[in-house]
Amino acid sequence: MFSHVSLAELVFIDFTFHNCDLSNVNLNNTAFQEVYFVNCKLLGLRFDTCKLFLLEFNFNPCTLNYASFFALKIPETKFHNSSLLEVDFTESDLRNVDFSNCNLPGALFANTILEGADFRSSQNFTVDPLVNYIRKVKFSRDSIEGLLFSFKIIIE
Repeated sequence: MFSHVSLAELVFIDFTFHNCDLSNVNLNNTAFQEVYFVNCKLLGLRFDTCKLFLLEFNFNPCTLNYASFFALKIPETKFHNSSLLEVDFTESDLRNVDFSNCNLPGALFANTILEGADFRSSQNFTVDPLVNYIRKVKFSRDSIEGLLFSFKIIIE
């Protein structure tokens, strides 16, 4: 629908995108405040180029593959029922972020603040506790392998 267009410099406040394909959209200096993405395809988006002031968005269910949230402060964000293939969360502040029912293969977490984040119903993630801040992060017993991956521990 809107793929490959420019949303640069636009402001979205208390706005919901429904069933949109925003893949490869230019987000340079775009403002998102209280924005919801519902059933959207958001491939390759550079959220790290958005305007930082009052940045707030939530996703349910969405395809966010190859997106970048590099070094963003997005506490309390909800990623529900979403695909997050190779998404970059490096150096981000993800305090209390909810990853309910998300698939995160190849997602990058390095120097990421994950305090209070919820991974209990997520799958295919790898979070190295030696290079991320993981105090009070919620994991399920079924997903503990993603936490211990860097230690090369075999879990049977």
